Amino acid sequence: MDKLYQKNELTFAIIWIVIYVVAMSVGDMLSDLIGIAKVITAPVAVIITLILSVWIKKKGLSEKYGLCKGDINPLKYLFFIPLALMVSVNFWGGVALNYNPLETVLFVISMIGVGFMEEIVFRGFLFKALEKNNLKSAIIISSVTFGIGHVINLVSGAELVPTLLQICYAIAGGFAFTIIFYKSSTLWPCIIAHSLINATSAFSAESSLSLNIITAVVLTVVSVGYAIWLWKGIKTEEN
Repeated sequence: MDKLYQKNELTFAIIWIVIYVVAMSVGDMLSDLIGIAKVITAPVAVIITLILSVWIKKKGLSEKYGLCKGDINPLKYLFFIPLALMVSVNFWGGVALNYNPLETVLFVISMIGVGFMEEIVFRGFLFKALEKNNLKSAIIISSVTFGIGHVINLVSGAELVPTLLQICYAIAGGFAFTIIFYKSSTLWPCIIAHSLINATSAFSAESSLSLNIITAVVLTVVSVGYAIWLWKGIKTEEN
């Protein structure tokens, strides 16, 4: 792991993205076979999260990958109100109990882990590996790759149109998260918001197609607008 990282950070990032996708997909598949949602996925998410956290801390890379306080001024970041709006998306169609108590706990644990892992591998490893050569390309690739990665939901039985809409606003959300990380040097606002978005989906009521379209449009506009605001309004140390 150390040798690969030292040899090529981009390859290291890609391998971790593959590890994450495969591990979580297999976890979901085995959980379905057992008949208890996320019963395998949740422990897998916890294990990978711990491995990444310990490795980053042990190697003294916490500041590089945003697991630090960073430079956050709530006023400059509009008190993260756009992120709060993004978190609320799962309740726009109402609230429902989609799992039994055990499965709900397992789902929330796995989704918190997903929020952490995706921010680390896409915003941390991938973005930082690409940023050295070209900042704009790094932002675009990190955001688009993150969004397209949601196509894996089709394997889990998700419907095509809602998944395509999710990919669109995930790319926009990834863009906003990347700008937050770049400007503030911390991933914690992104990790917290991302984890909450994922976890609250356990209580999301089934939505109509029209609501899904409205949701995708609103989240895309808000995410892109917020990212542009931060990009133009907050100066980084490099600038």
